[in-house]
Amino acid sequence: MDSRAFRHTVGQFATGVTIVATEIDGTIRAMTANSFTGLSLDPPLVLFCIGKHTKMGQAMQEATGFSVNILRQEQQDLSTYFAGGWTHPAPPPFCFVSWEGGPRLEGAASSIGCAVESVLEGGDHWIVIGRVLALHRLACATPLIFFGGRYAMLGATFEAEILVSGF
Repeated sequence: MDSRAFRHTVGQFATGVTIVATEIDGTIRAMTANSFTGLSLDPPLVLFCIGKHTKMGQAMQEATGFSVNILRQEQQDLSTYFAGGWTHPAPPPFCFVSWEGGPRLEGAASSIGCAVESVLEGGDHWIVIGRVLALHRLACATPLIFFGGRYAMLGATFEAEILVSGF
């Protein structure tokens, strides 16, 4: 199987964008992730996937908790920064606050604080399962969307689809 073709095919599934954060030995570690999903309502569980050989992937072996922070459309710069693609000399403004499970990103559309339930192998990634401890959300927010290897807006994506289908 051609890994690039596989990546492009899977990239046709539109996702939200999250920042996963943990604190280890007083240091906050965070990364952009779109491989996030709810897993169970009873008990409340979520999961995300992370490359085994990444710094964050190695750090998750020591973590006892983490937060998943779902980004708003206006937070694209944070997504780029925590994905390692930031090219400017100074980072975009952000603030993490101490919270149950892991550090919470202020201003995110919503945040989920978790205790690490288990870390499973999944090929070249870890599947991290978290037991939900805390929830936080803003009253109204437009989500940041990732589709086809780039950021997208719900309205723009929908309008493009309508134009292509002829409706």
